[in-house]
Amino acid sequence: MRRRVIGEVRWRRTSRSRGAPTDEPADGTTAAGGTTAAGGDPTDFEAAGPSAGSERFGTPGRPLRRNSFLVGFTGALGVLLAYAAFLAVRNAAGILVLVLIALFLAVGLNPAVVRLRSWGLPHGLAVAVVALTVVLLIAGGVVALVPPVVTQSGQFIDQLPSYVEELRRNRALNDLVERYDVLERVRSAANADSVGRALGGVLGGAQLIFGTIFRTLTVLVLTIYFMAYFDKLRTLGYALVPRSRRQRVRLIGDEVLAKVGAYMVGALSIAVLAGASTFVFALIVGLPYPFALAVVVAVTDLIPQIGASLGAVIVSLVGFATDLPVGIACVIFFVIYQQVENYLIYPKIMRRSVEVNEVAALLAALLGVALMGVVGALIAIPTVAALQLILREVVLPRQDTR
Repeated sequence: MRRRVIGEVRWRRTSRSRGAPTDEPADGTTAAGGTTAAGGDPTDFEAAGPSAGSERFGTPGRPLRRNSFLVGFTGALGVLLAYAAFLAVRNAAGILVLVLIALFLAVGLNPAVVRLRSWGLPHGLAVAVVALTVVLLIAGGVVALVPPVVTQSGQFIDQLPSYVEELRRNRALNDLVERYDVLERVRSAANADSVGRALGGVLGGAQLIFGTIFRTLTVLVLTIYFMAYFDKLRTLGYALVPRSRRQRVRLIGDEVLAKVGAYMVGALSIAVLAGASTFVFALIVGLPYPFALAVVVAVTDLIPQIGASLGAVIVSLVGFATDLPVGIACVIFFVIYQQVENYLIYPKIMRRSVEVNEVAALLAALLGVALMGVVGALIAIPTVAALQLILREVVLPRQDTR
């Protein structure tokens, strides 16, 4: 008996009578793809595995060859998996956006936690203080905005037909009103049933309100968790990087996080200053609901490029609705204040945090609004700052070495 080892399976040549008929090709290869013994004698092989189990279930077959069917099936399976992943991301897009907002807020609020810890507060207490401050700010904004919006909306709906009646005193406008039956359409559109249908009914309005509350609470809870476990999450992220590159990735990552946090602090500072200035101005000229208008200006001022102008337009419209001189005063105030903010306040606060080209900032804001709305506009500037840092520290040096 002669023994041969093929791979990890030992093969044993069985004794056969010389000259027995075989079905093997003339070139010495067997039908299974093996070779004949030396001298051209046909051979048969049977498995003699390391255990009795291998003989019980027969001889292990040869590995599958790559054929067109197997390659096509594997490719189709990969396409199906990719499509399933796309559907999963699309269906979970709303939750992923909330997670992104919470993570962005946690990165921005982490410097405040670090500052409180440097003053001697424990980590948990520092996170609680920051979270409580955020909750109080949100509650103050809601209290300032909701009552005026509800009151003024109801009054506007009730007085809308009277506004149209006053416009009919103008002969040209009266002809247009009678020609297109504007008055009847306004009356039918201003009743409670029409407004309810526009809002999707009672169920639709309740769903909108509770959905907004749920999303707000979800972002708040996730932000608190991210702030509480910020150091552990950062350490885990760096641990996923190969050891040889971990130090450099940690340095660049910490710099990116520092820039995002500095941008958040600077943007909040500028927004609070704009809201405080609007509040003082509203008190001086006698605008209604000065605190609510200040909150509107502060919130819109967080939106890069267009936020300050949007808040100015809203306050100016309220001023013109109050009195013509008050509206003109609002326009003059915001024109002067925006020049001061753009050329004195903003550069001085943001110079030490992020340095982003103005064209890149404008393009990033536009793309952010197109992709993710207001959320995209808020995260556009720090994202560009992070990409700019990676480009300067990683991509360009690598290109110079080639």
